[in-house]
Amino acid sequence: MSTIVLLHGAWHASWCWQKVAPLLEQHGHDVLCPDLPGHRPDDAQLVTLEIYTEFVADLLSEIETPVVLVGHSMAGIILSQVAEQFPEKIKSLVYLTAYLLADGQSMLEMAQRDREGLVLPNLVFSRDRKKATVKSSIVRDAFYHDCEETDYQCAMDKLIAQSLAPLSTTVHVSEGNWGRIPRHYIECCQDRAITIDIQRVMWQRHPCETVISLQSGHSPFYSAPVLLAEQIHQLSIK
Repeated sequence: MSTIVLLHGAWHASWCWQKVAPLLEQHGHDVLCPDLPGHRPDDAQLVTLEIYTEFVADLLSEIETPVVLVGHSMAGIILSQVAEQFPEKIKSLVYLTAYLLADGQSMLEMAQRDREGLVLPNLVFSRDRKKATVKSSIVRDAFYHDCEETDYQCAMDKLIAQSLAPLSTTVHVSEGNWGRIPRHYIECCQDRAITIDIQRVMWQRHPCETVISLQSGHSPFYSAPVLLAEQIHQLSIK
């Protein structure tokens, strides 16, 4: 089986994979769920896309075989940048309702095109405008509207402020590196954070070997963990 690295999105940490990781391990995969830099309560550093990329690259350097790299939401930009710089370390890329961007494009640029998305209009900025949270009144609707109340409450207790620098940093990819790695997209049709129209704009412009549709919101790791794990498993053995 494969080594699968699950990367969480903005405001989250490795805890969001707590239901999915054991299911993948039951399939025989080795699963890693790292906390990205700046995403633990005791690690309040400001981070950049470069810091994210170097962190994941260091992690992959310790793994002997190429990995299946899965990224949720914001982590899509990390997938692309790591794949561009270290293509030999990656077996395939799985974008889970994630930002799949063109060369020279930023996550913020794409998010601003998402007129129905609930996140960008509901950001609460720190005084120095280097970090942001999402208004607590909108978090459930944006991220967890189809999740159990207990999962929503668990997440609300753990969400952190997100450094904004990675969101405005342009991604640089090429067909010779990133473009040669097999990529797959799992779209979430009821997503209110990255709406389905924007997801489809992205994967249609950057065709993927496989596109899977889940009838879920932004957090299928909570609302549909069994189905999500099965889909990642199937993609990992292609």
